[in-house]
Amino acid sequence: MPTTVTETAAGTGTTDGSGITIQDPRTGEVLWTVPEAEPDAVQDAVRVARRAAPAWAATAPAERGAALRAAAKALDAAARELAGLNASETGRPEDEALAGIGAAVSTLEQYAELGPVHRGHSLRGNRLATDYTLAEPRGVAVLLTPWNDPVAVACGLIGAALVTGNTVIHKPSERCPRLGEALGEVLAPAFPPGVFLTVSGGAAVGAALSQAEVDVIAHVGSSASGARIAGAGALTGAHVIRENGGNDPLLVDRDVDPGWAAEQAAVGAFSNSGQICTAVERIYVHRDIAAEFCKALEAEAALRNSKGTVAPLVDLRMRDAVHAQVAEALKQGARAVEGGALPDGPGSFYPATVLLDCTDGMQVMTEETFGPVAPVQVVDSFDDGLRLACSGRYGLAATVLSSNIAHIQQAVAALPVGTVKVNAVFGGAPGGAAQPRGESGAGFGYGPELLDEFTQVKVVHISAPPARAGSAAGPVDGSGGQDLP
Repeated sequence: MPTTVTETAAGTGTTDGSGITIQDPRTGEVLWTVPEAEPDAVQDAVRVARRAAPAWAATAPAERGAALRAAAKALDAAARELAGLNASETGRPEDEALAGIGAAVSTLEQYAELGPVHRGHSLRGNRLATDYTLAEPRGVAVLLTPWNDPVAVACGLIGAALVTGNTVIHKPSERCPRLGEALGEVLAPAFPPGVFLTVSGGAAVGAALSQAEVDVIAHVGSSASGARIAGAGALTGAHVIRENGGNDPLLVDRDVDPGWAAEQAAVGAFSNSGQICTAVERIYVHRDIAAEFCKALEAEAALRNSKGTVAPLVDLRMRDAVHAQVAEALKQGARAVEGGALPDGPGSFYPATVLLDCTDGMQVMTEETFGPVAPVQVVDSFDDGLRLACSGRYGLAATVLSSNIAHIQQAVAALPVGTVKVNAVFGGAPGGAAQPRGESGAGFGYGPELLDEFTQVKVVHISAPPARAGSAAGPVDGSGGQDLP
């Protein structure tokens, strides 16, 4: 039986508690029940991580990097087993899960290289003084990670936190607890006891960890949870990093090929069944190409539905939430030209859905849907579409499809988001890192800048003491050091 608090493969502690029952999203079959950590176990994990923190912080960065490389190697060896657990608990196709784990291995390897060269800066002071900065670990880091790409997202935070000298308490999503515990069992032996711990549980465990006396909290998940965590961090003094919900717009200009634009929209809205933080959530298309675009988008959705390539949503609760937004839009005048109805049969499947005649007051246009839904609103001009794309409380990402460089530059300047993508809904160079805006979070969540989030800067000034009275030393300059001839 997996444990609720995992320290190393050889040293574990288990607490009794309410169980987390997981059903297979594809069949509805009950798979297993995973114990949930009790409050005492949460506090024990914090104490263990706190005791281990000084020694790990004092470990040479190159040694920490070597440990991370060992963890990456162990993860690569366990990839197929973990991909199977991912598929069982979240419904994600196993080949996609394997790709996510491959990305996680690469991320750990990258941070193993970046960590030892994460350095401070020399400062220009008096010529007989030395001034520089040091990047020091914050201490104990709590990582609260999601289920939609569970290994890749977790390993990004885990790698950056550990290689910079923090000890880590990881709480995986309660929607994939067995996978989270298995990940802990794979990674923990690469590090000294107490350096990397896994704690299982739901919202109550996450709240207990965010209210504990820790030094940094990193959260990837909903905006509502992120707001509560930010509030808890303000009370405890923990540094909080958040990547939260999004309502990412796709703006389609009049001068692009409507068939290609529909392909982009379908990839953005339907990949991973729409369960991606930066999925396309709302579409604004210019009236001049709207008819062709909508027809092509309907065909893209119909093809996916006819082939059965849309994986199930993570559970029935998620499916009910997605369908509730679709049903409300239909009542308010939207038309479902493809999908939009609950399917018969077991599991939590939901079809790729295209909604036309949407308006900016509908929930599918103002809230994160997190399902395979493409709501479309026709606009009379690029300016009208950009104005609507800039609206709302979220600020994660946005995509612009256009051949007009003036329109592209206008959108890049105006969109209040962390990432602007032009003519590609996904992609980008390795190492990219953005800061979400609004209710989408705060702080860098990826890339080399994430190392800065897990460290704090100390400024050091060193000068020579004044010469002793009666010594043969020369005059002393204003810095306290001796002036040379």
